[in-house]
Amino acid sequence: MIDNNQRQLIEDAQSLQLELNVNDLKKQIANLQTETLNPNFWERADAQDLMQELSFFEDQLDQCNQLEKLANNLKSLDELHEDNTLTDLDKEQLDIEVQQTVKKLGQLIKKLSINKYLNGKFDKSNAILSIHPGQGGTEAMDWAEMLERMYIRFFERKDWKFEFISETKGEEAGIKEVSFEVKAPFAYGYLKNERGTHRLVRLSPFNADNLRQTSFALVEVLPVISNQTEIDLKDEELSWKFTRAGGPGGQAVNKINTAVELTHLPTNIIVKSRNSRSQSQNKETALKMLKAKLALIQEEKLQEKINQEKGQHQNASWGTQIRNYVLHPYQLVKDTRTQVETSDTQGVLDGDLDSFIEEEIKL
Repeated sequence: MIDNNQRQLIEDAQSLQLELNVNDLKKQIANLQTETLNPNFWERADAQDLMQELSFFEDQLDQCNQLEKLANNLKSLDELHEDNTLTDLDKEQLDIEVQQTVKKLGQLIKKLSINKYLNGKFDKSNAILSIHPGQGGTEAMDWAEMLERMYIRFFERKDWKFEFISETKGEEAGIKEVSFEVKAPFAYGYLKNERGTHRLVRLSPFNADNLRQTSFALVEVLPVISNQTEIDLKDEELSWKFTRAGGPGGQAVNKINTAVELTHLPTNIIVKSRNSRSQSQNKETALKMLKAKLALIQEEKLQEKINQEKGQHQNASWGTQIRNYVLHPYQLVKDTRTQVETSDTQGVLDGDLDSFIEEEIKL
């Protein structure tokens, strides 16, 4: 027999269904599907954005249907439990099914409830995530590469698609910078609060005396702007620099000036793209990154936010960290804003970030 907590789950599921409004979702899907049937659809500049929006609404509808199905299953299992003809073995099996259904329903409610907080202008967008080592030299570059791996593992856990925009390796170890685009519904909404300084304390692997070392790295997160036309860029405001990409990628990357560095002269914002073999593709990616940065500045309408969005004048050092990762003399990862913490440092560095990110979203 289901208990009061499980009945509360059923009520929460029903409330969420009303909030999400299945009929509205169906209308939005139908309207978008009609647009995609237009013979000239793929000639539209926003065709890819509309397809992503359609995919998002279809996913929402699927989750709503799953929510209803799980809630109904839980009620049916409760009714079956009252059948006096059931054997003890039957009831034991029913209890197992109840627990499995409760777990699935609880996870789905949690996921959909978190999405309610993601109502910012860009929250549904794809995201561009960049990592830059701060103070600490080789130690910091190694820490930046550890963060790169952590986020990649997080994306893999979420089954999110991502692709590298640029990556520069350090001379001895680690990376000097890395940027990649994350392609998933609500990617920016989920990741935007990861922006800031991440601080590591550990025994140095690069010091012969094995001394304790503190390292810093800066994480920058930008939305991929759906309506690129809202940002007007004039040719005279842009300064382009083309170089050889270097590193892996084959002769086309290493021998031709495919790497792109773009400077927006009015704000001195600099963006780089080097991972594509095509210079034109790297130019397109650089423009996308620049427009994302300018859109955020425009949206917030606060001059003091510019340095934060640029990620160039915010020092990754003491006093600016959003999360501390301590590997010595004890094991602890703690968020300085939400106070969420865990001693499972290896789990976090392997991409288990849900507890941190979900609490950040509610801020």
